[in-house]
Amino acid sequence: MWTILHACIWILLCAISTCVYTQDTGTVRLVNGPDELSGRVEIFINNTWSTVCDDEWDINDAHVVCRQLGHGTAKQADAHFGQGSGPIAFDDVDCVGDESFLESCSHAGLFNHDCVHDEDAGVVCNSNAYASVRLVEGQSRYEGRVEVYYQGQWGSICDDDWGMEEAEVVCRQLGFGPALSATTDAYFGPGTGDILLDDVGCAGDEDELGACYHVGWGVTDCGHSEDAGVICNRTSGNEGEIRLVGGSSPFEGRIEIYHDGEWGTVCDDQFDIDDATVVCTQLGFGSVSSVKTGGHFGNGNGVILLDEIACVGTETNLSSCPNAGWGNHDCSHSEDVGVVCNVTPGVATIRLVDGEHPSEGRVEIFHDGHWGTICDDSWDMVDANVACQQLGYHRAVAAKSAAYFGQGTGNILLDDIECTGDETSIQTCQSKGWGVHDCGHSEDAGVVCGNYSDLEIEVRLVDKDTIGNIMGRVEVLYDGVWGTVCDDR
Repeated sequence: MWTILHACIWILLCAISTCVYTQDTGTVRLVNGPDELSGRVEIFINNTWSTVCDDEWDINDAHVVCRQLGHGTAKQADAHFGQGSGPIAFDDVDCVGDESFLESCSHAGLFNHDCVHDEDAGVVCNSNAYASVRLVEGQSRYEGRVEVYYQGQWGSICDDDWGMEEAEVVCRQLGFGPALSATTDAYFGPGTGDILLDDVGCAGDEDELGACYHVGWGVTDCGHSEDAGVICNRTSGNEGEIRLVGGSSPFEGRIEIYHDGEWGTVCDDQFDIDDATVVCTQLGFGSVSSVKTGGHFGNGNGVILLDEIACVGTETNLSSCPNAGWGNHDCSHSEDVGVVCNVTPGVATIRLVDGEHPSEGRVEIFHDGHWGTICDDSWDMVDANVACQQLGYHRAVAAKSAAYFGQGTGNILLDDIECTGDETSIQTCQSKGWGVHDCGHSEDAGVVCGNYSDLEIEVRLVDKDTIGNIMGRVEVLYDGVWGTVCDDR
């Protein structure tokens, strides 16, 4: 959490050096226009700003760009603002119009085009009566300090009266999933320039932040140490994935679980410390601090998915614990359960992201207030075993490289990891040091974890006896490769 001292140090450092923030892959910007609402469309891909060809470019595509920038709808798609330089990322873009990101739209393939830069696409966005909004300095596009655009400038929002209702509106306006957290005290760092809104009061069902009550544009008694922020959820999840919603930090909140295409809550009937231990372990946060019942982190909405959970405490995911069955309950949302997980200051926690199952995914670690990825240089089964055991699994089934589970965002926190196999956490293995690497996110490391009961071993006999096929050299299939078995013991 940022304090006034943090803010002063930050400002001093930026005064004597260059403060650089990395862009999130898929970020768009408008270039060479007369104002913030118009310009040539450029998108940040593979660490480079690239243009978009205007073949098939129409108003639906322009709507997506304007919405992603927080400007609402598009006024004009057949606009040109000069020739760009560098790569042309997309051609034949075909958006439906309701996508949250330009990169989500159909196109001819990354850098696959038959265009030149005099075909670079542009847009003119509508100037809304309400403020445009953006998130700044988060580790992904789904989180950051909230800034609004008013009368030609971006400015921050004071955290007086800032809560989940206001965060919900911001996340909805940006096209993201529900708000996970409303942050205060410049959690994502202090902004610069004007503080444009204070004492914001939303009901929670508004479509845009500018429709909420506030004391007036530019009227405030705050400093940037009180800048407000949000953490939004992405629009979908993986089966059995869990998240914490409504807490003041990533380590606490109402438990929600993803099943059959939707997020739902968990009833607090019989929910105890063993169940909470599984939740904190699945999230990579280690031990549990406390269980919060009675809708402590606010009442959820939608379905209640689990009730009467009875974990032993050693399970690796909540959905594997005994329960009343998906959707079977006698609860209301006033019984939504939450947890507070323990996090040791300065010690990384770990999670798996973007896998098909909770036991696999891109490895991400939490360090110094943010999630980040691991580079696959020297990444092997020994390292993967440590990661899986830290998450509560018996062992690794596979060590994955080259962003097998997709590219992450934000910082790459570790590189050249060399575990011996005896470590209890990945951050205690030898590495180059926090944040020291020579990698891009195309090298993000991943794992597939398993318990002994989960592992299916395919076996074959080679150079078999030709009579009856009952003799031969034993070989097993592991991580896609056949290998032999040593005869020791």
